[in-house]
Amino acid sequence: MNRLLYLLPLLLLAGLGALFLIQMEKPNEGGRLPSALIGKPAPAIEMKGLEPSPGFGPKDLADGEVKIVNFWASWCAPCRVEHSLFARLKGRVQLWGVNYKDKPENALGFLDELGDPFERIGVDPEGRAALEWGVYGVPETYVVDGEGRIVWKHVGPLTPEAIRDDILPAVERARVKTR
Repeated sequence: MNRLLYLLPLLLLAGLGALFLIQMEKPNEGGRLPSALIGKPAPAIEMKGLEPSPGFGPKDLADGEVKIVNFWASWCAPCRVEHSLFARLKGRVQLWGVNYKDKPENALGFLDELGDPFERIGVDPEGRAALEWGVYGVPETYVVDGEGRIVWKHVGPLTPEAIRDDILPAVERARVKTR
């Protein structure tokens, strides 16, 4: 009986290790996480602009045009990595940004250094808008249809594959639906 008590922690540890290994072997969903907001209107939040860019709110999001809305910050290393990919999207779809929990001077320095692909940039200094949008952490990217409804959410930095396989198809579906 005493031997069994000594082996029990070892057996529990082996079981946990096996569970972790099984989870690690599952295919990666590539930034896809469920969102209760898919198919619903974007949160009714008015955001001031990061000067000189105008901010935006729900009426702006429902102007008949499909948009990509990206939550980012100057202090976010993955945001820096994905930022160059927005140049590939510029001109194909409206790009709007939300600067998350950042100092304006740092955000502007980030854009001066890497370029500004955004047509509008809202500021979210306290993270309240991010909470309403269901942001887990920056970067996160949303596709919003012309009626202001969220139709796609990507968590984490965008990759060329995510843009090709997820974002652009979501944009096209939203355009067809909006027409």
